[in-house]
Amino acid sequence: MPGALRGTGVPGAAPADEDRPAVPESAHPRQSTGSRFAAWAELLRLPALFTVPGDLLAGSATAPGRPGTRVLWAIGSSLCLYEAGMALNDWADRAEDAVERPHRPLPSGRIRPAAALTAACALTATGLALAARSGRPALAVAAPLAATVWAYDLGLKRTPAGPAAMATARALDLLLGAAATSGRVRPALPSAALLGTHTLALTAVSRHETEGGAPLAPLTALATTGALTRLLSRRLTRDQLPLRIGTLRSLKSASLAALPAACALAYAGTAARPYLHATLNPSPPLTQRAVGGGIRATIPLQAALCARSSAPFSAVITAALAPLAARFAKKASVT
Repeated sequence: MPGALRGTGVPGAAPADEDRPAVPESAHPRQSTGSRFAAWAELLRLPALFTVPGDLLAGSATAPGRPGTRVLWAIGSSLCLYEAGMALNDWADRAEDAVERPHRPLPSGRIRPAAALTAACALTATGLALAARSGRPALAVAAPLAATVWAYDLGLKRTPAGPAAMATARALDLLLGAAATSGRVRPALPSAALLGTHTLALTAVSRHETEGGAPLAPLTALATTGALTRLLSRRLTRDQLPLRIGTLRSLKSASLAALPAACALAYAGTAARPYLHATLNPSPPLTQRAVGGGIRATIPLQAALCARSSAPFSAVITAALAPLAARFAKKASVT
């Protein structure tokens, strides 16, 4: 622990300050602005932010009309609460990461633990303030969401209730979008349940990403992916497809009818392969890839939920975030 040996009071242990030779300034190099930004980007896992707006858009899609200004405030709130959870996660895991992930920003000394905790508190307060700006119904959802995030990071993640707590947080995030749009969350409950199911399976896999050796978790996640894909694609039937495609209107109808299935297949294609690899060889690297694939698959899943709720505009916007997430994931890890 840095500084633990200072002021030991052992006679002759070290020369007095006035007798100690001056240390040149270059011996204590400071982090550059770019290095500090890279450290915070790694701590906050910035590429994972692209998986957040789709929660709110999928929730908003269950309400009539298009997303408005209140949904934008709610998205800002969700982004802050998500990043608060990231900072708090590393603060709570700093001792464990010092052994298993010494390269992380806190154990490597690039970010002080106090700074990470302060960031978590500030982001939580900002998230709740933005939710209040979005309206009382949104704040009524954001408050338990924030409480769930803190409860998960500070204790629940190390218990059998950890995956369920993370799934609850994702489901609440989707309900936040519905509350901000219409003030009602009941119509969004089916979508929240589907998103929560995906998150539950993904979190169960992530619990083994450092030590590996658990094929059952990725196998369960693979089966869950297949079941969700089937549920999301079920709306596309022969009766819903136009019998004669000869006009622009019928082409548009065919595209809209196929959109949920297309997004669902994109979801399956993103998540299934890394889950399968981790099942066949549950080594830490492949398990970590499975977690990364599951996180990235959240975006096409959100797009499928939007399309399933007859909100193609929101579905397309959400799906467009996927290539951005993949691009930025090459610069900073999402796990």
